Amino acid sequence: MLQPKRVKYRKMHRTSYDGKAKGNKYVAFGEFGLMATTGNWVKGNQIEAARIVLAKVLGKTGKMWTRIFPQLSITKKPLEVRMGSGKGNPEYFVAVVKKGTIMFEICGVDPAIARDALRKAGNKLNVLCRVVAKGETLKNGK
Repeated sequence: MLQPKRVKYRKMHRTSYDGKAKGNKYVAFGEFGLMATTGNWVKGNQIEAARIVLAKVLGKTGKMWTRIFPQLSITKKPLEVRMGSGKGNPEYFVAVVKKGTIMFEICGVDPAIARDALRKAGNKLNVLCRVVAKGETLKNGK
């Protein structure tokens, strides 16, 4: 499961995934990318599942880049614990994905195979996605 090696603070404030992405909104390294059309928190195990799908399709010919990383810790209190007595312990880490964020990029394979692979990887994530080619961005909020 993806998580940071070490963090400065164990328990972080929750951040919003509303609004549009400020950075990470262009296909920079590959030929095709997977862009989020909605915002949400994406868990580390979901990112890993999408990465495995892409790795199986690409094989040894293609190249893949993961442009998101889970660095926000989400805390949870144990079941049947009374209110108060501080914040719970960190349970898992999430990546904050806003609308327009490029999450994965690939190159080195046929365009039809690349689009199909990214579509399959998008099914593993809890955000709505679309496949974009190099040079495309989020236009008019769609």
